[in-house]
Formats: sequence, C-alpha cells, structure tokens
Amino acid sequence: MTGADRAAGQPTDQLAGKPADDPQSHPAHQPTQHQPTQHQPTQHPPDIPVPDRLAPAARPLVDALSAAFPDLGGAVTDAAQARRIMDAGGRSAHPPKPSRTVGPVVDRTIPGPVGAPEIPVRVYLPDPETCRGPRPTVVFFHGGGYTLCGLDSHDATARGLCARAGAAVVSVAYRLAPEHRFPAAADDAYAALCWSAREISSLGGDPDALVTAGDSSGGGLATVAALTARDRGGPAVALQVLIYPVLDAGQDTPSYRENAEGYFLTAAHMRWFWQQYLGPDGDGAHPHASPLGAELAGLPPAHLVTAGCDPLRDEGIAYARRLRAAGVPVTHRHHPDMFHGFLGFPGLLDEAETAVTAVAEAIASTVKDRKNSGEEGGCAG
Repeated sequence: MTGADRAAGQPTDQLAGKPADDPQSHPAHQPTQHQPTQHQPTQHPPDIPVPDRLAPAARPLVDALSAAFPDLGGAVTDAAQARRIMDAGGRSAHPPKPSRTVGPVVDRTIPGPVGAPEIPVRVYLPDPETCRGPRPTVVFFHGGGYTLCGLDSHDATARGLCARAGAAVVSVAYRLAPEHRFPAAADDAYAALCWSAREISSLGGDPDALVTAGDSSGGGLATVAALTARDRGGPAVALQVLIYPVLDAGQDTPSYRENAEGYFLTAAHMRWFWQQYLGPDGDGAHPHASPLGAELAGLPPAHLVTAGCDPLRDEGIAYARRLRAAGVPVTHRHHPDMFHGFLGFPGLLDEAETAVTAVAEAIASTVKDRKNSGEEGGCAG
C-alpha cells in the first residue's frame, strides 16, 4: 500500500506531513482574487513521461467519462446542445450502480422564490422496514456546472444517501443557466431549504437535523443556502455536506493548472460553466457565487470531500481552512488519487465506497442519540 493509499479518505489532520489544507502547503489559498495572475506552467523533460496521479482503477472510468462528455467550450458552446449530447449518449458511460432500497419516492413541485416559477423536487423517504424514528432531512443539490444535469442524473446519489443515512432526501431541480443566470440557482436553493424546514414533520424528520448537501456546483449551492439561512435568521442547518464543491469564480489555483485536462473535469469545462452561469455582467466575487470569499463565522459544521486530480481541489481545501479559522467545525476527507465525480462509483471504486459511507455517517450523526442499525428505533446504514 502506498502512502497515498493510506492517506486516501483520512481527515487532513491525520495525513503524513502538513495537512492538505495547510496554507503553507497550498500558497495560492489566500483570500479570493478574481483578477487572474500569470503563472508559468510546470516544465517536464520531453523524454520523461509524467506519471499518472490517478488510482489505476479510476483511469478507465475517467477515460470513458471523458469520451462521452460534451466538449464544452470547444466544439460545443450551446447549453441545449450539451444537454442533448448527454441525454443521447452520456449516461452510457456510467456503469450501473448498486441498487439501494428506499421507501416512497415522489416527484412534485414546491414554491419557488417570490415571483419565480415553482421548483421541481424528488422526495425520497427511507424504507420503513429498516428505518424507524426521527431522521435527518437532506436538501440535495445536483452538480453540472449550474448548467447541466437534474433529478434523473443524480437519482442514484440521492437514493444512496437516503438508504445509507436513513434520511429523507429532497433532491432539487433548481433553474439552470444560461436560461436562468446567477443568482437564480442560489435563490432556488434557499427556497427549497425553507420549504424542507416547513415540511420537516411530514417528512418524518428531526427538526434539529436539517442538512444541506451537494456535489460540484451543487456543493456550492449547499453552502450558499447555509450562508443565506445564517444571514436571514433561519432555518437552522445542522450540517453542510460539500462534495468537491464549486466555491470560487476566480479559477486561479495550482490545481486548475495541474489538473487542467486528463482527469474528466477540465479547466476549459469550468471556464464555460462560469460563462453560462454569470453571463457577461455577473458578479463572480459575490459571496453567493464565490462563497470562498464570504464571511464564514456562524455557519453550521461541514463535512467536505475533495479529490487530488480535480481542478476544484484547492478551493475546497482552502474552504476547509477558512471554515476552521472562522471557528466552524470541519471534517475534511481528501482523496489524493481520485477525480471529480468519483463518489458516483461506490460499486467500482473502494475509495468511493469509503467516501460515501463517511458522508452517510456524517448525515446520520445529526440525529442525536440515534441507535445503530438493527436496534429498536434505528436505521440501516
């Protein structure tokens, strides 16, 4: 087992040497800047191959995903075209995921922000045979660069969280860019959080165990919803679960250069996503667009997942550091040899299984004095 294997999935304060969120080990992690500076790329002798930093089991998945994904910002510049490509063939690159038993699953709409359309959501409840008693309620926001994906693309993820954590999950189909630019998605996220808090009793939820969660752009929305709740006096959020989140429109970190291409999500993809979301006049420095630059004191505890082979790696690590500096409890799980999106493959990657299990345990722990699986009143893990 390599040092990276031993470190994968461990809290950063348990890693050998400096923790991954130590600002000295990541000098770019200073307050967010939105005027990129010039950097010289790392030079490698032409006759020496650059070693693959991905885990061997991850490379075939990354190659398959990359081959099926639209060439965003290159041959594909239109969001509608990108969605058609993904609908037509993108899902074939995703191997089947293990099925998870849940209870009722209902599609419905909920009130949107004032003056905005209703928001489609998919509500997952745990299997009543394996989960009894109060449960967490997870408001989940899907990834896709604020532009792609939806309830179906993240059905397996939401279903898995419901089953593993014994949680009610409200998966939110927020408005997508460029048809609806910033702050439409952020506004929808907060509206969905407020609805979930109002309906928590009907969902069987513990009123003290309301969780925001999301991956990629959805991770950014999960923390923006928590920020808005803090600033507007509620609802109270027990935990924010941020899975390789989008947190900084500046796009100017070492990880953007080290992982610019070759690891599924590329720096070019992210440039295109931000162009769609912000448009020509959007304020990328606004804390609801770039929460890395927000005032973070008073936020709920966070469980944060980052991947080493991901352009977003450094902003996630910096966010964990800034949360801790603001006095916010943080559990940070860093996976050095994984890629953006790896949590979608728990049946194929051991590190994905480890990461998903840790996320589910963090969510389940928001219910106080919850019994373990198999005991009276407990839930299956």
